Parts: sequence; structure tokens; C-alpha cells
Amino acid sequence: MSTPYPFTAVVGQDDLRLALLLNAVSPQVGGVLVRGEKGTAKSTAVRALAALMPEIEVVPGCRFSCDPAIPDPSCPDGPHEPRPGAQRPTALVELPVGASEDRLVGALDIERALAEGVKSFEPGLLASANRGILYVDEVNLLHDHLVDLLLDAAAMGASYVEREGVSVRHAARFLLVGTMNPEEGELRPQLLDRFGLTVEVAASRQPEERVEVVRRRLGYDDDPDVFAARWADEEDAVRQRIVAARALLPSVRLGDGALRQIAATCAAFEVDGMRADIVMARTATALAAWAGRTDVLAEDVRQAALLALPHRRRRNPFDAPGLDEDKLDDTLEQNSGQDDDPDPDGPGGGGRPPQGDGPGTPPQPGGEADDTPAQSVPEQGQGQGQQSSGGGEQQPVRAAEPFRTRMLSVPGLGEGAAGRRSRARTEHGRTTGARRPQGALTKLHLAATVQAAAPHQRARGRSGRGLVVRRDDLRQATREGREGNLVLFVVDASGSMAARQRMSAVKGAVLSLLLDAYQRRDKVGLVTFRGRDAEVVLPPTSSVDAAAARLEMLPTGGRTPVAAGLLKAHEVLRVERLRDPSRRPLLVVVTDGRATGGPEPVALASRAARLHEAEGIASVVVDCESGPVRLGLAGALARDLGGTAVTLDALRADSIAGLVKDVRGTGRRAA
Repeated sequence: MSTPYPFTAVVGQDDLRLALLLNAVSPQVGGVLVRGEKGTAKSTAVRALAALMPEIEVVPGCRFSCDPAIPDPSCPDGPHEPRPGAQRPTALVELPVGASEDRLVGALDIERALAEGVKSFEPGLLASANRGILYVDEVNLLHDHLVDLLLDAAAMGASYVEREGVSVRHAARFLLVGTMNPEEGELRPQLLDRFGLTVEVAASRQPEERVEVVRRRLGYDDDPDVFAARWADEEDAVRQRIVAARALLPSVRLGDGALRQIAATCAAFEVDGMRADIVMARTATALAAWAGRTDVLAEDVRQAALLALPHRRRRNPFDAPGLDEDKLDDTLEQNSGQDDDPDPDGPGGGGRPPQGDGPGTPPQPGGEADDTPAQSVPEQGQGQGQQSSGGGEQQPVRAAEPFRTRMLSVPGLGEGAAGRRSRARTEHGRTTGARRPQGALTKLHLAATVQAAAPHQRARGRSGRGLVVRRDDLRQATREGREGNLVLFVVDASGSMAARQRMSAVKGAVLSLLLDAYQRRDKVGLVTFRGRDAEVVLPPTSSVDAAAARLEMLPTGGRTPVAAGLLKAHEVLRVERLRDPSRRPLLVVVTDGRATGGPEPVALASRAARLHEAEGIASVVVDCESGPVRLGLAGALARDLGGTAVTLDALRADSIAGLVKDVRGTGRRAA
């Protein structure tokens, strides 16, 4: 087994290390979600924590790591007789993104269960993680149903496996840590809320700190054992501090004043539900225990708010996570209690985690806050009138307020990644039939299995009430649910779109469709065209936030090369088809259809559109034409694409004009 990188040797990342340590002290805090760019020591810190955790005592031979002092009475390996336990390190279990449901929760031997009535259970990763750490890298890429199972187990402290009336329950108490890169897609808000704490990490902008990161990493890579030995004393000190904080935790007093501050803070930031209040209370208590105190102070409440609230206050998916610290301080000041006045400089000091001060450690800069002012976005209409509608580049305008859109879906039955847009054959959904299993059986179709086994009972010598079932009789249930699609936006950013201040409404419509794509778990891409060419502003990605950011800063101006936009989209879809052939595309063209520039621009656009129509690509054209005189060019473009045209007004879910659910014209080829 390779020597892990020492936890105390991680440079900076104070909030990350503190959040992990608080969960080590009190697993009831609810785990940590670590968000940040690649290469910021997210995985390194999590794996280092496992080596730092104190050893646990387990029942010898128990596959579920039962505590011999209080064994689980419903343990599948039990009941456990009183006997001495065995010491072992705290387990770190990693859940791969591509894991199956059976791998996560365990599996029953269906054949033995039907034929013999025997509960033959093979434990999954949740059983292995009991009383340990369960680490999910790239948790935002994990299938939704696996995330649901994972978070349910974390909340209940138990895992339930139920198949056709046969059920198994076992303890599943673990420290849940998820890491993710927001550029690759977000978690749904209701899943974000299930993580106790969240931490945003970024690479330091301080040269001295970056130098030390490289120096330590090179030293570790040269000789991990020697490097770890240099940090052994610091590691032991933190390990002993965790043990002491755990012992002190039951004695920590959460006074009424601190509770008032917690409640007032959650109310001030308008977080939904009561989970935030409970998590803040547990976090503040753990902070006090970590600092060696038996009273929760205002500083503990403040730090708890910074860790527990940012991911809960987002009102929509495009809101940046974070907390207004001035507002937080004002709220705490207005609700300061009179019963929480222990000396803040008392035993144990503050709640910050130990910063490595081992050999070669330079003075650490005081924080990593990025003081760079946010890039300003011009207000709607700013820069208008400086250029003619067909002239050069104009300043970006803000998007109009987003709205709930009608549902657009791809016709036919797909087999893509689980989502919420188009019909597809999935592992979860309503049962539509049965087939012979291909590989491991995951969803038994009981009626079809009995029907397959029934004709052979006499030949198999059946003598009792039990049904004689062979493996060849087993039938897999086929199910129909919903899949996520690749929604490729092709947006007209020419001067004609900027005229009459239409671009704000157009951006609002695209932003609304992006919000819909986020909720339906789609991948999105963004192609724009203006001037003489088209550009892939955002290659297909799961990060709808990135698409919204690129859209906001999109400039306009120039001619309208519709053909170039459609050809660029055709190339993007061709490449994506090779990368992810099971994910079906939906092409959304946002334009007024007024192709200009070059010889025969309208005819050229028509020919480019027919390339998509010939390949059966589902498409919809959002017609942005306005004014009393309408040429109907967007409708003609939709016909060439073999899709549907819809106006901006009809795109709204509450529009009386209505909108077909399936994009017509490609159903015969896609079915």
C-alpha cells in the first residue's frame, strides 16, 4: 500500500481542511462537498484524512464493521456474541462514477432467493464504508439515482436492499465527502442541500505559496516514506486532537443566544427548510470542541454559517454560491446573546485547522481571498446606437428575466444517460416488458420469470411447493424513463438581432432554455454566428453555468451568416456523436432567419439546414422576427431542418399559443 500524502503537509486550503476535520470530530455534521477547479488538492486532502483518523474496533469477521461494544442487532452477519474486538484503520472507500446500483448497495442472489428462500447477500460499497469515509470524486457526474441512494443512506445511517419482497438492512454510517469541478456541471439544489458543509477551493495566487506546494509535492514524489516521516509528529498531534475533541463534544453547551443567532442567520439568508439550522448547530458545536471549549461562541456560529449556508442560499442554478459577510456580521451583531460570553481567547484557541509548520515551511500568506473586482456587464441598451444594426461589434446587453419554457423533446425512444427530457430505455422507470438478461441481472421481472420456468417443473422433478428456477428462466425487466440530451444552441448574434433591442429578449429566452436544460440533466453547447463566420463559444458540456456566463457576455453586430452557423453546428454534432453515441441531440436555432452576406445567403442556409434534416437531427427554430412586416424566413428554415418553428412568445410554458412536446419531422427516422 502506498504511503498517503500527509494531511498536515497540505499548503493553504484552510477551509477545506477545517471542514474535513469537523466531520471527523462529529460525523453528524453531514459530510462535505468540495467544489473547485482541477489541481487544487481536493482528492489529496480527502485521502490524507483517512490516514489521520484514529483506528476503530470491529467485530472480527463482520463484513459490516460492527462495533463490538454496541453491535447492530439487525446486522446480516449477526447476531454477534460478546467477544473481544479487533483494531483496524478507518476505511476509505471510493465510489467510482460508473458504479452500478448493485455495486453501491449490494446485491441479492435472486435465483437462490426464489428457489430456496435464502437471503444470500453480497455487501456493496456502503457496507464497506460503515464507520469509515465514503469518498465520491466527481460527484456531479454520478447518476442521479445513485446520488439519491447515497444521500438517503447517509441521512438514515442505514442501507436497505429490497428485491421482490426480500429485504436486507445494514448499518451505513460514514463520513461522506464529495468533490466536483463546477465547470463539468452542477448538482441539483435538493442534492446540494443534503451535504452538511460545502467548501470552495481555488489555487493560491501567492507566488510563495505556490512555490511551497511544488516543493512539497516534489519531495513527496521523490520518497513518500521519508517525506511522511518528516510530518509524523504533526500528524500524531492532529490525530490526538481529533480524539480529544470527540471526547469533549458531548459536554459542549449550545446556549440560547447561539441558537438565536443560528436561527436569525438562516432566516436572514432565506434558506429553505430547517436542515441548515440543524447543520449550523452541529457545526458550531464541533468547532467549539475542536477549539477545546465547552461553550459555543459567536465566532463558531459565524464560521459555521460560512461553511453550511453558501450552497443553500442559491435561488436558481445560475446564482454564484457565496455569502455576504457584511450582512452575516450585521445579523450576528443584532442577535448577540447575553449568555454566551466565555473568554474567546480561552483554552484551545480558535477553530482553524493546523497549518503545516514542518521543515521548510515558509510564512503563510494571510488568506486566499480573490480581491479582483468582478467584470462589469453593461446594462441593457448600453452601447446601442453607437453602431448601425448591420455594422460592427456592439456592447453586450443583459439578458431579460428568465421564464419557464415549454418542454422540447426528441421523438422516438433513446438509450442515453438518465435525465428528464426524452423517452428512453432506462434502469429506472415504468416496466414495459421483459427480456433475457445481458450480463448481471439487475431488475427481475417476476411474472416473466415464473412464466418461463413453469413449463419445465415436471421435467425438473418438482415435488414440493417451491418453484424450481434455473438461471435460463430469469428475465430482466425492461423499463422506460427519461434521458438527458445534448441541446446545442445556435444563436444569431448579428446586427439584425441587436436592432430594436431584441437581443435582451433573445438572451432571456436562451437563458430560460438553459435553465430548463439544467433541470432536465442535459449536456449543452453554444454556437454563435455573426459577421462572416460562426464560433463554438462553448463545446458540449454538463456545465450549464458556463453556457449562461458565455451568453451574458455575448457581443452582437455584423452580417448574418446562417449557413456558417448551421455548418459549425453540424461539425460539433458529428464529433460529439463519436464521443457519446448514445446521447441524442436536439438542435435549437435562435434567429430571425434573415441570412445575409456572400452570394445567395438564403439558398446556402437552406442547403446547410438539409444536412441536419438528412441525418434525422431533431431541431426547433426560435423565431425572433418582430415588427408589423414579417418575412417568415425562420419558418422556412425550420422546414428545411425538418423541425418546428416557435416564436419567443409561444416558448413560454404559460403561453396560450402552446407548443408541441416532440419536435416533429424527424420521428420516422429517430423511432
